[in-house]
Amino acid sequence: MRCAQHQMSRMTRRKFTMMAGATVLAGWQAAPSQAKPGSISLVLAPSNLGLRPTESGGQPGTWRAPQVLIDAGLARALDAGEIVPLERPIYEFEAQAGTRIRNGLSIRAFSLQLSEKVRDILKRHRFPLVIGGDCSILLGSLYGMRRAGGRGLVHIDGHSDFFHPGNYDTAKRLGSAAGMDLALASGRGELLLTDWPEIGKPLASDADIIQLGERDAESPSFKDYYGDIIRTEITQFTIQRVLADGVDTTARRVIAKLAARGLDKVWLHVDLDVLDQSIMPAVDSPGSPGLDYLQLTELVGALCASGRIVGANFTIYDPDRDPHSIYARPLVRCIANGVGRCAFSRTK
Repeated sequence: MRCAQHQMSRMTRRKFTMMAGATVLAGWQAAPSQAKPGSISLVLAPSNLGLRPTESGGQPGTWRAPQVLIDAGLARALDAGEIVPLERPIYEFEAQAGTRIRNGLSIRAFSLQLSEKVRDILKRHRFPLVIGGDCSILLGSLYGMRRAGGRGLVHIDGHSDFFHPGNYDTAKRLGSAAGMDLALASGRGELLLTDWPEIGKPLASDADIIQLGERDAESPSFKDYYGDIIRTEITQFTIQRVLADGVDTTARRVIAKLAARGLDKVWLHVDLDVLDQSIMPAVDSPGSPGLDYLQLTELVGALCASGRIVGANFTIYDPDRDPHSIYARPLVRCIANGVGRCAFSRTK
């Protein structure tokens, strides 16, 4: 008992909260979806096109995430009305002709296919939930929403993903769209991934974007990477600010910003590396500080309950880093209990 008490005294409150959250989730059964039965369309986007090769020279494993989460019960937990699979695109290791973005031509082709699915789902007054894959799936998802009459983006990510020609030299090495997705969505970068039929550029105006979760903004090196995001009209809430203010307060501020901009048909992007690496190491770029599962569930749920979110995508879970699928079930519960409120709020 004394030993246990001594260890508890050395444990920070934050670590205890995160461990408690993970423990609760381990035995937590996903609550019955609050969504109207069958109102969610689950889109499987098995892409790894936007990521660099692994350190061993192989392909990133994020393309496997949709099927692994389905196998862990995601469709059942969401009471999804349909599953819409996309064919896995071919990953190429060498530069493609006419672009300095890795797999750039393939990303555009995949984005066009994905946008068709998202637009069709929205036109049928359903809720598209896109499961990736890497962060490049944001482009096709957002493009599909725009074609269906939506506007605006809430970008939840442990990184700003704001590499663009103004701060990154693709002549030296290929750019990876998973680190550029927010820049590309805001119209910064090659026309190949910024200029889209019917919409042009950008997919989202700076003033209509909220970035939430950047963990490195307080580091000295941030300005040398994509720190120029602070000179844009993009609204940003760092993870430090979110943790200090609380999820509820942060969600209310985000919703107030959306209301002030008149945004009522908004896309939600969630990169699961916003979770702290102590509870979610199976992502492309794990790090700390970050949210725990319950905090992410509450954040997504609160945003969805506002009725302003019409579609969402989740990205970057890498089953190759989780060979025994121990993180798959907590992710299913987190996604289902957060997103279920999105579909419900749109069908009341």
